[in-house]
Amino acid sequence: MMIIPWQQINSETLNNLIESFVLREGTDYGEQEFLLAQKVADVRHQLSNGEAVVIWSELHETINIMPRTKIKRSTDSTNSTASDDNAESS
Repeated sequence: MMIIPWQQINSETLNNLIESFVLREGTDYGEQEFLLAQKVADVRHQLSNGEAVVIWSELHETINIMPRTKIKRSTDSTNSTASDDNAESS
């Protein structure tokens, strides 16, 4: 996985990525419904303050938005799987 700086993504492309993420996630906001524009603004705010990051997966050739807190765990599990594979082939 590779973190892509959101500032380097074309504004329209970033907006489309965020909209796709919001629609795909279908997050439950409780009893209060939020408009798509508000959800997009919330994700954009999370990107700008570093709570969320844009991730490129070389393995799957996909781009996604993830909470920064999940990045280390995801890379740790990927690295431990690779380490396990290397240990088995030794």
